[in-house]
Amino acid sequence: MKERWKSGPDSSPAAECAAYFRSAPVFDRMLRGFREKYASYGTFAGTVVLRDIAAEEREALEGFFQKNYHGQESVSISADRFRKALEHSRFSGAEPKAVLEAYFHEAMTGKRELREEKEEAWRRMLEEITAACAGTPAEIWLKEGGEEKGRGADPSWLWVMKRYREQGEKPEEGRRLLTLAAEILNRLPCRRGESVYLAVFSAMVTGNPHAFDDGSREGQLLWQLIRWEAGKEKRDIPDSSGRGDIFPAMKKQRLYLEAGILRDDISNYAMVCGLRAWKKDGSLHQGMEGFFQEGDMAQVPLAVIAGWGRVACPGGRIFIVENPSVYAMFCGKWRGKRACMCMNGQPRLSALLLLDLLAQAGITVYYAGDFDPEGLLIAWKLKRYYGGSFCYWQMTAENYEESKSQERISDKRLKMLSHISDPGLEEILLAMKRDKVAGYQETIWKKYCGGEE
Repeated sequence: MKERWKSGPDSSPAAECAAYFRSAPVFDRMLRGFREKYASYGTFAGTVVLRDIAAEEREALEGFFQKNYHGQESVSISADRFRKALEHSRFSGAEPKAVLEAYFHEAMTGKRELREEKEEAWRRMLEEITAACAGTPAEIWLKEGGEEKGRGADPSWLWVMKRYREQGEKPEEGRRLLTLAAEILNRLPCRRGESVYLAVFSAMVTGNPHAFDDGSREGQLLWQLIRWEAGKEKRDIPDSSGRGDIFPAMKKQRLYLEAGILRDDISNYAMVCGLRAWKKDGSLHQGMEGFFQEGDMAQVPLAVIAGWGRVACPGGRIFIVENPSVYAMFCGKWRGKRACMCMNGQPRLSALLLLDLLAQAGITVYYAGDFDPEGLLIAWKLKRYYGGSFCYWQMTAENYEESKSQERISDKRLKMLSHISDPGLEEILLAMKRDKVAGYQETIWKKYCGGEE
């Protein structure tokens, strides 16, 4: 890094020359030009062009360079000419570099030299922080960052380096970013088998519950590190279901959850009835068992489902409906003798986690949704997502005919149906494209409570 210029009395030829150059503004222009050349070349070299020279400026230049510049509006001064003029002046013995340093009160450093000094400072700092993190998960990330270069580096490291450069490559900023990254990686709740809310984790690591909020720089760093943590074995981002492209909006929430961080738990829940659950340690979930024995509906938060290791349903099957009112009537009819779940529109992460558990248990899913483009898309995506036996339930062309309303489906919404490719929905698709009206579950609610499969 650049040295601080040592101020104080100086009677050297370079200092006297610098004092002489301060006598005329034209010399300031000249020396600033040579300072820029020095920064580029790392040595005193190049040519400085002075334009729009006034008469008094020509006189000052002629006095030092002993050359006639009469009538010239611009003057080119090479490093060699400057050096020779210096040797034949009363400041003979002064080096051009020393003159620049005395004039600007700073050490002259070329860009290449400065870059090498910065890289060396970064390397020493990285080694120091890596040594302090020896034996921790962060050590792996720190070592990888020191070895991987350019575009081949992990996105988390590219992000850190970009922020570091944006802040002028200041050592204190580099240390802050690396230390924060190490702290995040070492304190991820998943390492302790726990799940905590994002704000709580943020407060634990930084003292500020909002430091990792979406849109903040620290929040971006956390996301990049979660991605690295998820993919550190295969160097990509795995999806535990293998079907992350079906519900891409869930990928980020799922990766946060795998890291032990809950982004949104209060509004992320599943509505179920007739379901038994066991925690990851193998013990029965007593709360769910109570609801099962009573035959009551339960609204289960994401944090609870994330702690389950196994589920079971009566008869090895579960009936899933899209609408809460139909779900409530179904549950009231069967009182837990049949397992039921309400999707309540677009699936939340809590619902997808529960579907994963159902598939692992070999549970057959019977799904019923609304007869509109959005409802059919949800049904189709759920079938593609589910890793077990999935059956459309009460979703025939006849059911659509019975459920039809007066609500017209716009051409724009009808175009959504072109994404669906499933023989099980083909008759409904044709009928809906023909009639262009929506059908709703509430109209045929008795079908769901009558016992037919």
